[in-house]
Order: sequence, then structure tokens, then C-alpha cells
Amino acid sequence: MDVSFVQVALVFIVTFIAAIDQFDFLESLYQPIVTGAVVGAILGDVTTGLVVGGTYQLMTIGNMPIGGAQPPNAVIGGIMAAVFACTLKMDPNVAVATAIPFALLGQYGVTLFFTVRAPIMESFRNCAVNADTKGVTRLTIISEVILGLIFAVIVTLFFVAGLAVGQDLVNAIPAWLNDGLSAAGGMMRFVGFAILLKVMMNRDMWAFFLLGFALTNVVHAIPALAKPELLIMAVIGFALAFWDFQQQTELKGAAFDGGDMSDGI
Repeated sequence: MDVSFVQVALVFIVTFIAAIDQFDFLESLYQPIVTGAVVGAILGDVTTGLVVGGTYQLMTIGNMPIGGAQPPNAVIGGIMAAVFACTLKMDPNVAVATAIPFALLGQYGVTLFFTVRAPIMESFRNCAVNADTKGVTRLTIISEVILGLIFAVIVTLFFVAGLAVGQDLVNAIPAWLNDGLSAAGGMMRFVGFAILLKVMMNRDMWAFFLLGFALTNVVHAIPALAKPELLIMAVIGFALAFWDFQQQTELKGAAFDGGDMSDGI
């Protein structure tokens, strides 16, 4: 696929903003489901970008840093997966698996940046002691700009290099390796969701989980409901969550109604 300078520049800008958003701004724009759709729109294939972004989002949904262990970076991984799928016409699962090394490289960049930036914390402290708000703002802007540039440069370099050799490289991938990447990419979303369930599941949640699993299979088996399946399940899930919220609120209200306790009621 041929891309223009404007498209490359727009991907650079999106990466720059998403990198900063991962730690500041809304802390939601950097999510793969958002960047995938935006990059897909830039490259002329919103549908593929959204599918890849959603697939990558499911993989990262349970990822979280624990101490010094850091998961693959969601910004670079999600954007590179969308770039691969939209420009090289990769299968979404293959694109997700192929983007993992780039996501790891991005995380190494973040770790290196934070390590190098550590001495600047003393400058932040001095500004805070002296109530120098302009100094704090200036140092913050400099730090965030450097972080955004690191991400944007990495993505742009691999984007441009991928356009030069990408299609030949994709064609050279053996069928067995391509099938393996597709299987790995398809499995990652389930692993990510399983990690999330391991963290948040307790005895009270299992009933809702099993109910949702059973309802999903029933809805999926009905042809007329198969296409809006996700929307239907989202509405059912919201209804159950809202009902549970109301029940919990009413029970707490009944327990602390402020009544006269002299008669034991």
C-alpha cells in the first residue's frame, strides 16, 4: 500500500499524543481500541483498524505493571499492529502477534527515559520548594515532549521501513509460521481477559460470569441475534450491573436509615 507524507505525519502526531496520554491527559486516548481506529482512518481502513485495536485491547486489558516488571507497551504495540494490518493487509491476529516485539521495544524506551529523567526530579523539587510554578510547568512540558518524541520516532521509523520491505517480508513468511502467528495473536486476547478475571473475580462474581457465558452462547446460536450479539450482551450486562447497584444501595440505605434505635429497630 502506498502512503503519503501526510499520512506518515499524522501517524507521527497520533503516536506523540498517545504516548503523553498514557501518563497524562485523559489516560484513555492511548488505548489500542482508540488508536487502532484513528490509525485505520488515517490509512483509509477504519474497519480493519478498529478490529485490530479491539483485538489488541483485549490482550492488554489485564496487563498491569507489578514492581519492576512492565507489560508490553500498549501505545507502540497497538499502533504498529494497526499499521501492519492496514498497509500490509495482514490478518488482524497476525498483526497483533507481529507487533509484540515493537511493544517490548517501546517499553524499553519508557524505562530508559524514566531512568535518564530521574536526576531531573531534584530540579522539580527545587521548583516546588521555591513555589516556582512556571519552572514545574516548563520541566513537565520538556519531559512529556521528549517522551512523545521517543514513541513517535520509533513508530515512524518502523512504519517507513515496513513500507519499504514489508510486503516482500510478509510474502516470504512460510505458511506454517503465518499460521502460528495467527494462532498466537488469537490466543493473546483470551490470555489478557483471563489475567483480568484472575485479578477481579471473587465468589460473588462467578454467578454473573456463568450467566453471561450461557446467555452469550444462546444469543450466538440464534441467527437473527448473532450480528447484534455484542450490543445485546452489553445491554444485558448493564441491566444486571444497574440492578445490582440499586440492590446494594437500597440495602445500605436500609441498614443506615437514621431511625430511632431505642426500640431495636
